[in-house]
Amino acid sequence: MICRAGEYADIPGFCKAATIEDIRKHGHVLTPGRYVGAEAVEDDGEPFVGKIARLTATLRQQQKEAAILDAAIATNLKELGYGE
Repeated sequence: MICRAGEYADIPGFCKAATIEDIRKHGHVLTPGRYVGAEAVEDDGEPFVGKIARLTATLRQQQKEAAILDAAIATNLKELGYGE
């Protein structure tokens, strides 16, 4: 949402003007998520099952790469006298 200078507008996931009654309903807890909510997310058309499988496979590959890099860093630090 675009506003002119000086105008305020609630932006889901970013800001919201809460009333005293809203705050009272939430037990005077001021955690932003209770009021701001989440921004709208566009549906990319990819089914959830396929997306989670793809993302999990990517994560596993990145974890393998991270382990290799961690080992290389540990070796380099050891060679510099800072390892175990």
